[in-house]
Amino acid sequence: MGDKKFSGEAAKENDEKLTEREGGLYSRKRDPRSPFARDYTRILHSMAYRRMKHKTQVFFNEAGNDHICTRIEHVAHVESVASTIAQVLGLNFDLTRAIAIGHDIGHAPFGHTGEKILDDIVKTYIYKDSKEEGKVFWHEKNGVRFADDIELLEDPDGNFDNMHLTYAVRDGIICHCGEVDQNGLRPREERMDLNMIQKAGEVEACTWEGCVVKMADKIAYLGRDIQDAKIMGYLSDDMLAELNREISKDADHVVNTTNIIQEMIADICDNSSPEKGILLSAEKNEQLKIIKEFNYKNIYGNSRLHPFEEYARLVLGELFKALYSYYGGENTFARLEKNEFDRRPFVRNFAEWLIGYTEITDDMKKDVSSGWRDCIEKESAVHLNKRIYGHLETEQIYAQAIIDFLAGMTDVYATKAFEQLLMC
Repeated sequence: MGDKKFSGEAAKENDEKLTEREGGLYSRKRDPRSPFARDYTRILHSMAYRRMKHKTQVFFNEAGNDHICTRIEHVAHVESVASTIAQVLGLNFDLTRAIAIGHDIGHAPFGHTGEKILDDIVKTYIYKDSKEEGKVFWHEKNGVRFADDIELLEDPDGNFDNMHLTYAVRDGIICHCGEVDQNGLRPREERMDLNMIQKAGEVEACTWEGCVVKMADKIAYLGRDIQDAKIMGYLSDDMLAELNREISKDADHVVNTTNIIQEMIADICDNSSPEKGILLSAEKNEQLKIIKEFNYKNIYGNSRLHPFEEYARLVLGELFKALYSYYGGENTFARLEKNEFDRRPFVRNFAEWLIGYTEITDDMKKDVSSGWRDCIEKESAVHLNKRIYGHLETEQIYAQAIIDFLAGMTDVYATKAFEQLLMC
């Protein structure tokens, strides 16, 4: 199976186009890691990765049901599937793992519902005069935004800077959309500015490894979502038996994560080739489509999810409006401190976070308390990253800062912050 058919196509660790890092990255002495392995480690130690353990995959899990998949478990599943395929086919193992572990770092809290809510807010407050169609906020593109501009790591000197991931990993993150029904995936030939990509699935990744992660994403989530839905009581044995009849002639075949993943991995390894692409057989590709349609009908579109969706809209919407109300240009930090630091800790958390991305001026500090001024000066001094919000010149820039803050939240933190809004 496989016979390392892609060994001649694997991403090379000396390919400067693939390993280029925007802004550069400090060097390490005696570092045995490849550039892609170093990316894997940087993502692994990032807050964006760690927060996924408290972010929804499909089912809201604030109560901590250990049997329900969270976003970080989904990422682990994708890494397992993708790295197995890459190893069998002879592709770059380190690059595949790095793309897989980082592919969802831009995901909003509350799953795809949260993504839709943030998209609505962006269109209302940032692109309100634009005729832009389709999604403006989508997690694949937000993943590259987090990798390039938002997520920070501490360097050996105790300062904080951007992640500076390689081009190939960033490319795999933005091109991973597993919602698009495609088969026979092939990498695009041209290198491009990733910020020019306008919608999910618009282009393929520039590496075979990115194509593998895209296929693995779909394989990983469909089976696990069925397992979770069964635990949650969304699916009956009769419904699963009917699904099995549609995809298998074997009456004893069981539709579950184990079988779906094993069968799809084996099929991809058997059928893929540099000539045909990353490919499922016609039979398995049709099975995958049937399973996906079943999931959309019985899980993702289930009316039992509606209360959760309304709750998520209330939480994120009210948090945005609360933070947005404190905008005052260069007086914003003073307004944040004056109004809410004592009663609403999440407001202080936002203000402290905002410091690291803002070009602090003397006017921004003149109306704040001495203690808060010291905090602003101390935090600002250790941030070497890009100051993407400038001087908070416009409401649109400030609104984007709030969106970035909300997108990084976990479900649990967002819920607790919302509860602070209810305090007198």
